[in-house]
Amino acid sequence: MRLVLSFIAFLCFTVSSFQVAAREFRHAPLNPKIPVGEGEDAGNERPERIVVYSTADHSAVRELILDFQSLNPTIAVHYHELQSLELYNRILREIEREVPTADLAISSAMDLQMKLANDGLAQRVNVPSASSMPEWAVWRNEAFGITFEPSVILYHRPSFQNRPLPKNRTELIDFLLENRSELQGRIATYDIEKSGLGYLFLARDDRQFSATWELVRAMGLTQVALFPSSSQIINQVASGKAILGYNVLGSYAASQIDNHPDLGIILPEDYTVVFSRIALVPKGARAPEAGRLFLEYLMSEHGQRVMADTAQFNAIHPAVQGPHTAQGLQGMNRNNLRPIKVGPGLLVYLDQAKRRRILEQWQRALSPR
Repeated sequence: MRLVLSFIAFLCFTVSSFQVAAREFRHAPLNPKIPVGEGEDAGNERPERIVVYSTADHSAVRELILDFQSLNPTIAVHYHELQSLELYNRILREIEREVPTADLAISSAMDLQMKLANDGLAQRVNVPSASSMPEWAVWRNEAFGITFEPSVILYHRPSFQNRPLPKNRTELIDFLLENRSELQGRIATYDIEKSGLGYLFLARDDRQFSATWELVRAMGLTQVALFPSSSQIINQVASGKAILGYNVLGSYAASQIDNHPDLGIILPEDYTVVFSRIALVPKGARAPEAGRLFLEYLMSEHGQRVMADTAQFNAIHPAVQGPHTAQGLQGMNRNNLRPIKVGPGLLVYLDQAKRRRILEQWQRALSPR
C-alpha cells in the first residue's frame, strides 16, 4: 500500500509540474453518406467515430489516420495528443467517474500502459493480426506493442570526418575520457528526471551493461547537456552544438536525416534496446469495437506498411520489409537488438525505491569531484 501511495503521489506531482496542454485533432468522415452495401458488411453496424488518446505527435500519424479513413470512409477519428502521464491519469479519472474514455489508447510509456492492463483496466480484444506479431509484443490480448523503436547514438557527421566512431558503450567511454576537454557541453542525452522514456532506457542499461555508471560519470566529466525530449537532442546534434546524442529515440532520428544530412545514427554493437508503443482498449471505452477496429488496422500488414512509409515509427510486423522496419533493423544490427517485453515485468520501473536509487546514482555520477 505504501508503494502504491508513493507512486500516486509521484504521478500527481509530476503531472502538475510538467503538464502540457492536450491537443485534439478531428478528422471528419471522408464520405459519411456511403450506405452499407450487401455482402460481408451487410447488417454489421459500423462506428461513426473513433476516439484515440495518444502520446504520438499528430503530425507523425496524420497519414496513418487518413489511410485508415480511406478504407473506412464513414468513420470520423478524434485524435487527442497527450503527454504520457496525462494520458494515464485521464483514463484513470474517466474510469473512476464512470464517464466514457478513449476507444484506443497508445502510449510510449510502456510501464504506465502495463499498469493499466495489469490493474484490469484494459479490455481483452480479438485482433487477428496479433497472431503474426512477435510473442514478446502481445500480453493476454490486452496490451499490444505496435512499433519497433531502437535507442541509438546520434552523431554529427562533420565532427567525425577524421576520427573513428565509437561503435559500442565501452568505446564511447574511452572516447569521452580521451577527449574530455574538447567535448565540454557537446554531449547530449535525456534528462531522466523529466523524461520517462529516458529513464526507461537508462534503467535498461543499468540491467544490461555493467559499466553504465562509468559511462554516466564520463558524460558528467564533459558537462553533458540534458534535455527532456528526443527532438531537442536531435536539434543539438544536427546543428553541431553537440557532436553525440546518447540513447536517442531512433525512429525520430531517422525521420530527420533527409532534412539534416549532417546527422548520423549508430546502432551500438554491444546491444541496442528496443521499445514499443503499447496500444490497448480501455475498460471504460465509449465504443470498444471502434478501438478494436483501429487497432486491427494498426497491426495489420497493410497498416504497418503505411506506418513504415509515412510515420516516424518502425513497423514491427515481420512481413513488412524495408529500412523503417524490425526486419530491416535486425539485418543491420546482427541480432544485437534487445526488445523490451510487453508484460508485468515493466512494472518494476514504477517502483519508487528503485527510481530513487537510480536518480541518486545519476546525480552523483553527473557531479564528478
